[in-house]
This record gives sequence, structure tokens and C-alpha cells, in this order.
Amino acid sequence: MGFLDKFGFGSKSRSGDSAGKKSLKSNRKVDIDERFERLRTAVSGTMSKFYAARDRENDTVVGLKLCDLEKFTFFESRFRGLNKPSEGEISAQMVHPNIIRTLEYGLSTKNEPYLILEFIDGPGLNTLIHARDEERLAGKRMSLIHQMADALHYVHQQGFIHRDICPRNFICSTDIETIKLIDFGLSVPATEPFMRPGNRTGTPLYMAPEIVRRRATDQRLDIFAFGISIYQLLTFELPWPVGDASALAALNHDIAHPKSIFDYRPDLDKNLGAAIMRCIRASPQDRFPNMGDLVKTLSSIRSESAV
Repeated sequence: MGFLDKFGFGSKSRSGDSAGKKSLKSNRKVDIDERFERLRTAVSGTMSKFYAARDRENDTVVGLKLCDLEKFTFFESRFRGLNKPSEGEISAQMVHPNIIRTLEYGLSTKNEPYLILEFIDGPGLNTLIHARDEERLAGKRMSLIHQMADALHYVHQQGFIHRDICPRNFICSTDIETIKLIDFGLSVPATEPFMRPGNRTGTPLYMAPEIVRRRATDQRLDIFAFGISIYQLLTFELPWPVGDASALAALNHDIAHPKSIFDYRPDLDKNLGAAIMRCIRASPQDRFPNMGDLVKTLSSIRSESAV
């Protein structure tokens, strides 16, 4: 399925566009149907639809993301009065080789928030995992893990919590050599007003216990979700048995012990396996304190350790 695997959406800027950078925000409302030729059937995300489209202004193929206005408005109502950045404003700040590039964002003539993104015609990581595609992943996992960690570390350095880290939100190049993080639709600043208890958003199977239990959160919830994603990449399995994919499934994340990754991969590098199991501990205090420490740990592991 390529770049159409999924995206999300957001509302107002933390600090505006980065100083010295050209603004990517459109100052005029865009007639989507007039400007874009939609090349592929829409894929629905949590709050949006995503298309591969030809931009008639420059004859290039781009990713076009259109927000579902009703869902978007409901989500944004949770942050009324907090001056929350929009998805476009957040994603426009993310300039990193392993994060999808935002080319433009704004409002359509129907008042739908939209994003124009670089187009990558490769498989989503979730597609490779669900297909148990060992042939294409063999020998490449450690490189992908390093790239994923670097991307999330960068997001945290910019002062945000992604809040929806999962295999669906990583897209690979066609040769599976490069991977990029996508979808800042649920992202929020890593500041106290946005980390208060109650924001129960994300993908349930990757939710940290503090989310589902409506406790205060911080960037360590992304570390938890990252750990589950890497566990799944290495084993094609989840750490907890799955009865359903609703928020109820996430209740297991602090009442049952996860299955050791070594039960599935006894051959796995001991340091890598231990790092992954540390990421998915129920208490945030027992995880890596930040992505910087996790990146350092991963950097010390031999590249050939995860085939």
C-alpha cells in the first residue's frame, strides 16, 4: 500500500514558523479540486483522508492530506484556550532526513485544513509487519531502528510529544533502506498544560498505561510506543495478547507482564532485547528517561545484531 497507509491532523502555533525559514503556510484558501488531480483512492485516517495527487501548479506528485472538519473540530475542542499548534505548524518545523517533509499547509475553500507532503511510494512499516515480510526486512532491521529512534529523538528535541508512535506511522522507501516518521495529527507541545491527565488519544495497542489510566503524561509515553513498535518489527508479534484493538486492550499494559522478546527471538542481541523490554515497562520511571539515552544505548549495539 505505500504512502497511503495513514495520517491524522491539529490547530494553532506554539512559536510560529522557525526563525529564518520560509513560511510554508498558504495565505490564501486553496480550491483542492481545481489545484489537484487525485491519483489514488483515499485512505481514511483517524481524522483525515490521504491521497496521492498531482499538483497542477508545478506538475509534481505529492501527498495530499485533507482533514475531516467535524472530527478535527472535536479533537481541537479538548485544547480550547491553550493556543495549540496545528499539525501543519508542527510538521513544518520538522526538518530531518527521517521525518516526512511538509511542503505547504493551510485551509481549503471549504475551510478544511490541508497538508501537502513529500510523496514516498514505499510500504508502511505496518504493511511489512502484518505480511511478516522477512524477505524484505532481513538484514535491514537495525538500520531502520536507528533511523526511527533518531526521528523520534528529533521530535522530542523540538519540544513535542508525537502521541501516535506505531508501525502505521512509519513509511519506508521502496528498497526498505530508509524510513520516515509521519503524522503529527495528535502531537502536542511537551509542556505542562498539554501533559495534564485526560488526553486519552493514540492507537490503543501502543498506548502507555498513563494514557489509558488518565494520568499525567510526558515524552516517555512515546518511548513506550516506540518499544512496542520495535518489538513487533523484530518478532511480528505484540508483547501482550490481543483480544481487541480498543482502548480496553491497553489496560493489559500495566496489569499483565509483557512476554519477553527473547521468547520469540532467543538469538537477539542481549543489550537490544533488554533495551526494548525497558521501553515497555508500565511505570514511566522505569523506562529510559529520554530518547537521547535510548539513542546512545542503540548506538552501542552492533549493526548486524538484528537480522
